[in-house]
Amino acid sequence: MYRFSRRTFGALVLAGAVAAGTGAQAADKINVGILSLASHSPSIIAEAKGYFAEQDLEVAFVSFQAAQPMAVAIASGDVDFGMTAISGGLISLADKGVIKVIGGALQETPEIEGQKILVSKAAHDAGVTTPAALKGRSFGITTTGSSFHYMAHKIADKEGFARSEIQVKPLQKVPAVIAALKSGQIDAWSIVPNIASGLTKGPEVVEIGKVSDYIDNYQVTTVFTSTANVADKPDLVKRFLAGLSKGIADYNAALVDKSMSEEDTAAIVAMIHKYIYADQPLDKADPRIRAGAMRINESAALSLASVEDQLEWFKSEGLVPEGVTMEKLVDTSFVETR
Repeated sequence: MYRFSRRTFGALVLAGAVAAGTGAQAADKINVGILSLASHSPSIIAEAKGYFAEQDLEVAFVSFQAAQPMAVAIASGDVDFGMTAISGGLISLADKGVIKVIGGALQETPEIEGQKILVSKAAHDAGVTTPAALKGRSFGITTTGSSFHYMAHKIADKEGFARSEIQVKPLQKVPAVIAALKSGQIDAWSIVPNIASGLTKGPEVVEIGKVSDYIDNYQVTTVFTSTANVADKPDLVKRFLAGLSKGIADYNAALVDKSMSEEDTAAIVAMIHKYIYADQPLDKADPRIRAGAMRINESAALSLASVEDQLEWFKSEGLVPEGVTMEKLVDTSFVETR
C-alpha cells in the first residue's frame, strides 16, 4: 500500500482548499455575436468588467457585418448568443424551431434622441427634404428583411404611398451602405444617431427626419439564442442575461442617463473602443461612441407589441412563412415583457 508522506498529504490538502476557494469547475465558454455598433456595447462592458466571469462564463466575441448572418451562426451553434435586429432569416429559423428571441435590447423611447432618416446631398438638392419625398427614391438596406427594410416600409406606410414606390437596395454590409449614401449611389438610409451624427458632419449627407415619427416604441434589437440552449441549458441562458443586464445598466448610466462619473464613463468608453471604432485613435472614437447613445432596455426587457408588429410586416411582405407565431419566435420566460 502506498503511504503519503506528511509533506505530500499537506500539499494535497492545500491544493484542495485552493480549488474549493476558487471554483474547481471551469467556466462555460460561449461565443457572443456583435456588430460594430455602439448599441452592442453592453456585452463588451459585461465582459470587460467581469460580469460574465461572475456568472462562470468565458466569452469570446464573433463580429458580423449584418443581422442575418448572425442568426444563421446561432442556428448552427457557432455562436451562442446574439443581440441585433430581427431579420427574416431569424424568423424563418425560429419557425424551424432552432432559434428563440429571449429578450430586448435597443429601443426607441420618446425622451431619447433616436434613429435618423438620412439622404445624400444630391438627393437633398433634388428636393428630397422630408421623408414624404422618398416616394420613387432608393433606400439603402443591408439585406432583404433587415431592420432597414422594415423602417423604409413603415415610412412609406405613414406617408401614404405604396411600399413598392420606395426602392430598397440591398448592399449586404453597413460600410457599403454608408459609402453608397455618401457617393449618391443611393438616396436615403436610416441609422442610429451616433453613426448619423458622424455622417451629417460632412458635406455629403443630410438629416431629414426621425424614425420615431414613423414607428411607436420600436424594439430595434433583441437578444436571441438557440432553441437548444433555451430547452437544454436554461441556467446558461439566465446566467448570460444576468451578466448582460449589468452591462446594460452601466451603458445606460454612462452614456444615456449620464449619471456615472466622468472618470468611470471614460473607462467605459475605453472598453467599448476595443471593438467599436477600433480603427481610430481613442480621442477621435470617444465622441462618436458617446454621441446619440440610445437606451438599452433595463434587464433586457422585451416589447412584445413591437416584435409582433415586425412579425406581421414580415408576413405581409411574404418574407417569412405565414404560419410563424409569436410562440415560435419568442420565449417569454427569461425577462420582463410589455
